[in-house]
Amino acid sequence: MMRKLKKVAAFAMATTMFASSLIGCGSSSTDTSATTNSITTEANDTTKKDAATKGAEEIYFLNFKPESADVYNEIVTRYEAESGVKVKVVTAASGTYETTLKSEIAKTDAPTIFQINGPVGYQTWKDYCADLSKTDLYNNLTDKGLAVSEGEGVYGIPYAVEGYGIIYNDEIMQKYFALEDKAVSILSTEEIKNFATLKSVVEDMTKHVKDLGIDGVFANTSLAEGNQWRWQTHLANLPLYYEFSENKDYDTTTAAGLAADEIQFKYEENYKNIFDLYINNSTVAPTLLGAKTVDDSMAEFALGKCAMVQNGNWAWGQISGLEGNVVKEDSIKYLPIYTGVAGEENQGLCIGTENYFAINNEVSPEKQQASIDFLNWLFSSDTGKAFVSNDLKFIAPFTTFSDAQRPTDPLAKQIFAWMENGSITVNWTFAAFPSEEFKNYFGSALLEYAQGNATWDDVVSVVKESWASERAAAK
Repeated sequence: MMRKLKKVAAFAMATTMFASSLIGCGSSSTDTSATTNSITTEANDTTKKDAATKGAEEIYFLNFKPESADVYNEIVTRYEAESGVKVKVVTAASGTYETTLKSEIAKTDAPTIFQINGPVGYQTWKDYCADLSKTDLYNNLTDKGLAVSEGEGVYGIPYAVEGYGIIYNDEIMQKYFALEDKAVSILSTEEIKNFATLKSVVEDMTKHVKDLGIDGVFANTSLAEGNQWRWQTHLANLPLYYEFSENKDYDTTTAAGLAADEIQFKYEENYKNIFDLYINNSTVAPTLLGAKTVDDSMAEFALGKCAMVQNGNWAWGQISGLEGNVVKEDSIKYLPIYTGVAGEENQGLCIGTENYFAINNEVSPEKQQASIDFLNWLFSSDTGKAFVSNDLKFIAPFTTFSDAQRPTDPLAKQIFAWMENGSITVNWTFAAFPSEEFKNYFGSALLEYAQGNATWDDVVSVVKESWASERAAAK
């Protein structure tokens, strides 16, 4: 298992960035302490003691989710009013969390709460992760096996179970199925059970976009830098889930993936099936996707310019909060991401988590405890739980939430329905991906392919080679 591996290069990188920050930040307290050679050890100890005392009054949360930034600002304002503890929130830009964390954690005022991306992320940041095995936060998990652990210690607490698939506007779909000249015999989206049927429906809808009043069947496949995660992470999960499912030496696909020094990318044609369907039946031409963002994509769906979009339950806030939104709550539903794999008629949504809170063990004990107290409040108090369910829209995996306190938005309800309908959940296997750089290589290759500058064979080569090189670099 990867948890047993030695420290990886990220720690050294963080140290290097720390050294760089001593030179590059002229106005920072870090720079002052580094350049004033006459500071004595006693003075340094006093400074650290003062910082520890302050730690009981102020903590720092480095947020992973840009779409939740405004909500977190409301949350910490309420928490400060109730507890007297100030919570500084910094939100990393989309696609930059790892680099932001490497920079921030080297500073004197380092994050006290940060996020790790499952077992792989833990290997990078294990030297900074406090043991949370004796906290209420861990003991209140509905399934303690969800936590990131090593030996007797617990170092990452999952805070949201999420799901994704193809979101569709049933109002538009019903309009299509009512067309007299439609090319398919089925009468509803619920009858789509495999890729072949999905492809037939989508390509016929493309011929009827004017009749349906849409610009394309799918929202744009956003491939701008920092906006490729739906394809190089979430969509990529499916072929590798199926590949690793065939390895019976491991209990989970994630464990099999973590042990894989190389991949066959055996289901690359299946990935190509759905990716081509997306980009060729979209609101914009494939050559324009390099300038498109996730926000652009979700706006197209919310404004009724398309019928479908791949995303997760977290997207409801983006849809419902957009001025001019025309999507009705009872019309927003999910389809699994079908790719043409044998037996996919029983496939469900992709459900899991990559969201794990960690506490920085390098900050003072007072700050560590204050950080734990804040998270306990967020996931156990009535005020905190209301924010989690109603504003953050998280499906929180804690026993402190009753059924009545589950999120009520339509996408969360759809996740619950799919979890309970007997379909086979596609586990989140991308926690086993070797690095963020692997994902970035994958995303860049997809952009080149969409723009006509690379062949699909080129994409396959990049994916296989970058997996091997990034996995080797982590050893």
